[in-house]
Amino acid sequence: MGSTGTRLASVLLVLSTVLVGLMAGLFFAFDVSVMPGLAKTDGRTYVTAMQSFNAVIDGNPVFGTVFVVALLAAVAAAFVEARAGRRGVALWTAVGAAAYLVVLVVTFAVNIPLNNELADVGDAAKLTDFSVVEKFKGTWETANIVRTLLCAAALTALARALVLYGRATGGVRPLR
Repeated sequence: MGSTGTRLASVLLVLSTVLVGLMAGLFFAFDVSVMPGLAKTDGRTYVTAMQSFNAVIDGNPVFGTVFVVALLAAVAAAFVEARAGRRGVALWTAVGAAAYLVVLVVTFAVNIPLNNELADVGDAAKLTDFSVVEKFKGTWETANIVRTLLCAAALTALARALVLYGRATGGVRPLR
């Protein structure tokens, strides 16, 4: 594979690693600060805050781009590396992509439906039945911890791929 393929591989590997790292950091921040902080509030405040967080994230093109491109870049990097014959790099990149794919599955299967249920309760000031909050807390928080752990695993695999890539190519070359 020529220098263009090597440059593409390095860009894709670094991009996927950084983007997965950003997602891991977001999920981790919710685990260790946002959710414990919200747990100390009353039900109305909890619902209002989570509805607000979800609305901001749902409508944020930067978040959406990072969320999706992290996977696309990892899959593309694994493909490029496999074609270049760097099987170890391709394997670790594919492991990272697979772990991150499970993050997306958990998000779409668990977190988003719960976010939608919480949005459907409407104005928290008018809420009288807070059972939705208790259901949301337990399941959403557990799923988020799973997402954090999977992102950490994906980040670890991608970091390993970068190390192997550096060894195989004599280091990451600067883009010119």
